[in-house]
Amino acid sequence: MANREFNVLIERDRDGYLVASVPSLPGCHTQAKSLDELMVRVQEAIALCLEFDQEAEESLDFVGVQRVLVQYESAA
Repeated sequence: MANREFNVLIERDRDGYLVASVPSLPGCHTQAKSLDELMVRVQEAIALCLEFDQEAEESLDFVGVQRVLVQYESAA
């Protein structure tokens, strides 16, 4: 059994759910109402993703997160 570390991006959706995404494992996402529950679920999701993709990329070093405001004209 091996140990690996992954960066996890956590956001809150409109319904109040916390959504976790693992950038180095495309398609690896989960959600929960609490952070404690989310951490359990994301570990399970990562383990499942690794079961199907043994050659998954190593995670990159975390640098930070930046929120960016973009102005654009809506097509509506």
